[in-house]
Amino acid sequence: MSTLEIDYVRRQFPALGSGFTYLDNAGGSAVLRPVAERVSDYLLNSAVQLGASYSESAAAGARVIQARESVAQLINARYPEECVMGSSTTALLQILCRAIASSIHRGDEIIVTNCDHEANIGPWTRLCEERGATLKVWAVNPQSMDLNLSDLDALLGPKTRYVAMTHASNILGSINPVAEVARKVHAVGAKLCVDAVAYAPHRLVDVQTSGADYYVFSFYKTFGPHFAVMWGKLEALLELPSLNHFFVGQDAIPYKLQPGNLNYELSFGCIGISDYLIDIGQRLGASGSSRQIMQSAFDAFEAHEDLLAEILLGFLRQTPGVRIIGKSRVTLGDRVPTISFVVEGVQSEAIVRCIDKHRIGIRFGDFYARRLIEQLGLMHYGGVVRVSIAHYNSVDELNRLVEHLAQTIAYLRPH
Repeated sequence: MSTLEIDYVRRQFPALGSGFTYLDNAGGSAVLRPVAERVSDYLLNSAVQLGASYSESAAAGARVIQARESVAQLINARYPEECVMGSSTTALLQILCRAIASSIHRGDEIIVTNCDHEANIGPWTRLCEERGATLKVWAVNPQSMDLNLSDLDALLGPKTRYVAMTHASNILGSINPVAEVARKVHAVGAKLCVDAVAYAPHRLVDVQTSGADYYVFSFYKTFGPHFAVMWGKLEALLELPSLNHFFVGQDAIPYKLQPGNLNYELSFGCIGISDYLIDIGQRLGASGSSRQIMQSAFDAFEAHEDLLAEILLGFLRQTPGVRIIGKSRVTLGDRVPTISFVVEGVQSEAIVRCIDKHRIGIRFGDFYARRLIEQLGLMHYGGVVRVSIAHYNSVDELNRLVEHLAQTIAYLRPH
């Protein structure tokens, strides 16, 4: 496999030209130039209402359909209509839970994890409260920091209706075996909803092989605009009632789940993500289908990110008083480069504030995974320090971070 041309990659992200080091990428990635150019193009040249008979309206509508087709290709959806677009993963999951509410009854059971972002816990919790269903929690093993499948087996049963889980933890960085989970969930007649916000920037999404019934992530974590997609199996989406105007029927997908319709310019901008991935894959010498070319790009991203992650993890492993929250090494493709840690006797905020001075952006807190932070006993640190790496980060940036972390930890840690 060819090596990623990091200088070329970085030129595709204008924000990186400022000299600031962005290592809070799980909070929001840098935006691709082709994405911004497409957003601008739509706003300047296609800002008309859709659905009219005149030519400019028809042309604008064709662009929006093109965007949905591009997203479908990016995630390997069977049909573009399976892609429900919205403002954020949080909003789309709330829409989903509202849509399925009437099908949930007293005695039904819904399973959530304790390591998800609150976006994929809170709506299910409220749904259970409102409908009289039972909420069960699939908890991370506190020793291995994994979601053990045997623990899920003990929770699943004939009353299980939905299981909600994350594809990759935004705290632990661990990649979860969603396809195996899907087989277990479907065996009891239930459905699986996967939050892939922390996964999609690092691996090429394939909703079909995931086994999920619903799969959602945000493009603003994946080099695009502040926008999101929720994929659902066609059959599952058709079962849902319309949440749109009374004359929008149950078969009108995805429109029935996009009240007020979607943001046209942001959806058109998302085409720039696929454009970029294909460009990178072709520069690496890849050929074949668009998906195969994009996979080559992500393979190169993964190799580069693993190299960067090991620079930081290696430093953290050998630094006294540091506790890595999650897997301490990059092995077998089982973690993304979202790395959390705490330092004994030191508030996480103090570490981050020191690093701020060096124009390096990292972060502290619970990252909306507060249940996990609380259950791991990390609130007294003020949450974790999180460094979230993207493929456009460089070896020099990670070396500089490690240098300043070493100085900061030595200065702040009690002696």
